[in-house]
Amino acid sequence: MSKKAAPETKATEAGWEQSREEFIAQWGALGSHWGINRTMAQIHALLITAPAPMHTEAVMERLGISRGNANTNLRELIGWGLVRLVVKKGERREYFEAEKDVWKMFIIIARERKRRELDPALAVLRQCAEQTRAEKAGPGREFHAQMKELQEFVEFGMKVSDTVSSMKHASALQWAMRLLS
Repeated sequence: MSKKAAPETKATEAGWEQSREEFIAQWGALGSHWGINRTMAQIHALLITAPAPMHTEAVMERLGISRGNANTNLRELIGWGLVRLVVKKGERREYFEAEKDVWKMFIIIARERKRRELDPALAVLRQCAEQTRAEKAGPGREFHAQMKELQEFVEFGMKVSDTVSSMKHASALQWAMRLLS
């Protein structure tokens, strides 16, 4: 009976690893659509699914990337707040672990994307609207109106995002369900 159990366990582990590889590849591909590079997203996926913190060499080996690439992207993930450095007593190597709480990840990513993308875009919209405020007619007035409308829409979206991000997970889900009903 133990001979049967071992192959089943091995098959389950192999299936898990294959699924993990697919997830890492897909997360990497999605990352480029979200404004981060493929390798950064793959490292994030690898660490999200890692059962224990990983050191740089393990990340490099698993993803087939250089030390410089690994270090740069790990530091960037730390800067985002999605990965943290773990110190293991008696170890000289640095270990890294990802935030695994999905709601916390969502809040971190939303905050960083707002800071990196929406805040600069909003500043440009405000500047364009302010510079064309005196336009009284024609294309200049239409441009001003469009900039104001875009500014108000982005500000509204940011307020909604800030409100949702400040909610606890369960409250946000309840709010979303009411909104979608």
